[in-house]
Amino acid sequence: MANGNETVVYFSEQVVVLCSCALSFVGSSLIIVTFIAWSDLRTTPRRLLVFLSVSDWLSAVSYAYGVWSVFRTDSVDCVVQGAVSTFANTSSFFWTVAIAIYLYVFIVRSSQRVADSLVLVFHLVSWGVPLIITVAAVCLNKIGYDASEVSVGWCWVSINAPDRVLWMLLTGKIWEFLAYLTLPVLYILIKRHIHIAHAALSEYRPILANRPPSHSFSSMADRKLTFIPIIFIVLRIWSTVRFILLLAGSAARQSPVLVTLHGIGNTSQGAANCILFVLFTKPMRTRLCTALCYCCSRCRAEGQYSHDASHRLLPNQDESTQIGGGGGGEEDGGGGSSRAGNQR
Repeated sequence: MANGNETVVYFSEQVVVLCSCALSFVGSSLIIVTFIAWSDLRTTPRRLLVFLSVSDWLSAVSYAYGVWSVFRTDSVDCVVQGAVSTFANTSSFFWTVAIAIYLYVFIVRSSQRVADSLVLVFHLVSWGVPLIITVAAVCLNKIGYDASEVSVGWCWVSINAPDRVLWMLLTGKIWEFLAYLTLPVLYILIKRHIHIAHAALSEYRPILANRPPSHSFSSMADRKLTFIPIIFIVLRIWSTVRFILLLAGSAARQSPVLVTLHGIGNTSQGAANCILFVLFTKPMRTRLCTALCYCCSRCRAEGQYSHDASHRLLPNQDESTQIGGGGGGEEDGGGGSSRAGNQR
């Protein structure tokens, strides 16, 4: 299972994690593409989801490269992969918290102006802090081969770094712990506010029965975004468990089941977000089905046109062949008339 401090990543685990990376890559790409394609969906909450998806997209690509490569030393590509995944992973933490803060201000505090003004701060923090941490870690030679102690084949904090636990905290774990504390509080406050608002609105439903349905302030912010913290915690908890087991010196962190769950959890957020906010969202699902049906019908029409064109071409070819053969007969007949004249 393990050689010393090294955790062996089996081929089956590699396959599972690579499939998870592929799903996350596709899911994150779909969120980004649909946001670009349909301008009427470009709300601020959706825009924040796109920024989170960019981080998840980078994570999926870098993790897939690390799992596929099976690094054994602090090579250049190992350091590059570790730096990209560290930046993307930390950025994902910040963007997840940023979305929860935005929803809290927008829904609970009922201040869209204040919420929108925070977007610039979110950019500075969610991109800037991970970049500073990653650059510092690379410059100090802290990123490298980590023997999969708290990873699943990819590179992270070098196993040779004497202060590697400190850098594990700085390059991810401390932000992960803060997210565990912050997200449930914000999520509970948001859900509590929505519940109170619905209870208050229910008193007026008999009065509003004959009026067209109106959207409350909370529904404008796309309530499904509140499920991002839940997805985050469920998927990330396995890497946290392995980190705690590392600190405790327990060999249980090398369990194949725990390693597999860690690999799936760290690479699946893009896929989970796509399922929740694209496939399980009726307007998005309807548009995707319409677009797919249009593409299929167009491809079918083009194929039918090519087939009909080929069938129209074959009679023409036969006719030209027949004309060419008739011409040859006329030439032969002409040659025979000439020979007959010569004989006379």
